[in-house]
Amino acid sequence: MAQITNERLIKEAESVVKPTKIGDYLVGDVGCALVTDKGNIFRGVCIDTCSGMGFCAEHSAIAAMVTAGEFKIRKLVGVWKDDKGITHVLPPCGRCREFIRQIHKENLETDIILGKDKVVKLKELLPYHDWFK
Repeated sequence: MAQITNERLIKEAESVVKPTKIGDYLVGDVGCALVTDKGNIFRGVCIDTCSGMGFCAEHSAIAAMVTAGEFKIRKLVGVWKDDKGITHVLPPCGRCREFIRQIHKENLETDIILGKDKVVKLKELLPYHDWFK
């Protein structure tokens, strides 16, 4: 299976970032890309809403993955572009960390990209995770 580089996955996440204003809210300003243990790439964007029912880009990408019948994430990255178009890699929020972990127990070993040359395992970002079996 071909190795998918951090740089390529960052570009995949950037490719879906298309901020759009809906009323007072911005959607699609954060993108996520993940690669599964089977080598498939899934992407997603965030959706913010006034009622708080929105979701993060990681949730969107994971939903696409699960829809395709996959559950194990090998590598994941989230990105945001500032007003100057500069891409910033974002760590998943706490809710997303727990969501990734609960989709499959082996996802604690998921590589979370924090920069082109910086990666940590999900379990490093989610200490004290043993409560959920």
